[in-house]
Amino acid sequence: MSTKDIRFGVNLSSTGGRAAWQTTARHAEELGYDVLLAPDHLGRLTPLPALVSVAAVTSRAKLGTFVLNTGFYRPALLARDVAGLHELTDGRFELGLGAGYVAEEFEAAGLQFPSARQRVEQLEQTVREVGKALSEAGHRVPVMIAGQGDRLLTVAARHADIINISLSTSATPEQPDPLAGRIELIRRVAGDRIADIELSLVLPTVHIGGVDDIDLPQLRRIHPGLSDAEIRCLPGVVHGSATDIANTLRHYRDTYGITYFVTMGIGENLTSLGRVISEFR
Repeated sequence: MSTKDIRFGVNLSSTGGRAAWQTTARHAEELGYDVLLAPDHLGRLTPLPALVSVAAVTSRAKLGTFVLNTGFYRPALLARDVAGLHELTDGRFELGLGAGYVAEEFEAAGLQFPSARQRVEQLEQTVREVGKALSEAGHRVPVMIAGQGDRLLTVAARHADIINISLSTSATPEQPDPLAGRIELIRRVAGDRIADIELSLVLPTVHIGGVDDIDLPQLRRIHPGLSDAEIRCLPGVVHGSATDIANTLRHYRDTYGITYFVTMGIGENLTSLGRVISEFR
């Protein structure tokens, strides 16, 4: 069993302006969320300024990116921005990084879409260079790396303070517990470092109710290759009463060592996981 405290984060959805954005952030903090996160996709709010706006109306919650596409950033410039955000949020900032996966966004940004290997290599280079620059400037900013592939999780196990797993594969006869496989890879690569790593899981859907009435359209878009039955069985798709879901998350903590759960701030997720948070406080 992990001795780390359980934390909850929400990836906030873009809203219709500053007032609505800040109202959502305040509401999430009032519900008990420990980390308020901003996504990094073209067509949404720019994540770093959005988090400065959140910092102005909140006081307790950590603030983070979920996650910056490292293909969009030069490490030296990113380190400058992270240091600034660290200062402007009184040290509440946590830097979330990913390798990027949406080819259309690279194209829209006028950038070549690298291979998966190249994107992961760029991620590792960015983590190293940003970490060095921040350390030399005297800033201690926790780094989260998010993903699920072998190469990316290997980089995360070597460098990250927090590793977030988003599973898009369900159980099969050959791999009856895909989440256990991801955790085992991380532990093997991290070695003694594993004691200092916070393991995290994406909860794309938090549904207070039965499995048969889960709203699937959004999940189908995220997991187009899975059947509805397979989607419902993904580890991050949790359902039942608030107590049932809390017990599921305790199981993930006790079985896998996962103590940080992140949901998407769309649909019912924000308030549903808020009800689950109350089971822990």
